[in-house]
Amino acid sequence: MNRILALDTTNEYGSLALAGDGQVVAEVLLHSQEGFSGILFDQLRGLLERGGWRLEDIDCFAAAAGPGSFTGVRVGLAAVKGLAEALGKRVVAVSNLEAVAWFGGAALRAAVVDARRGQIYGAVYTAELGIASPEVVMPFPAWLATLPEGGVEFVCQDFAPFRPALEGTRFEHSMVREAPRALAGAIAKIAAARLAAGLSRSPAEIDANYVRQSDAELFWSE
Repeated sequence: MNRILALDTTNEYGSLALAGDGQVVAEVLLHSQEGFSGILFDQLRGLLERGGWRLEDIDCFAAAAGPGSFTGVRVGLAAVKGLAEALGKRVVAVSNLEAVAWFGGAALRAAVVDARRGQIYGAVYTAELGIASPEVVMPFPAWLATLPEGGVEFVCQDFAPFRPALEGTRFEHSMVREAPRALAGAIAKIAAARLAAGLSRSPAEIDANYVRQSDAELFWSE
């Protein structure tokens, strides 16, 4: 059985998950306005104990690579890279936008994540999670003008702030699907598929997916 430990520390609400053979066996939602560096390993230890797993049992470590809080992205990636390096295991880095899109049900899924400062992170994925429109950061109304022709399904953890911008556009009657705050389970499933396909990587090969320039960290708490 391929065992995956996945985590997301990129935003105020984070999560951890364990998956075996592509099925999530445990997932926990975390919340910390001060970040996760001080609590992450205690939470990981508790999750493993509840699942009856040891770190040595993990075949692959996975993390949300962003976009999100710059400090949060670094915390999660550093954790999985350090664990994988110490144990000689493989890693998978998954875009938050891809994890959000995983919860969609349409052929084209427009994943939306609040980037603050009046902007969103957005990308359009196919049902197979291939990129149909690249990851960007920009105001939501401006992003709508760049989306592919035809119908798309919007997938977002909280779409309420963006819904008014659809009025009077070709997307006014588009389907909207809500993704949960906990993304680690989806990240684990995506990672399991990549591991099975031979697409996992060594710890040194994965990197952050910031999308926006690092000066955004100065404004993240606004």
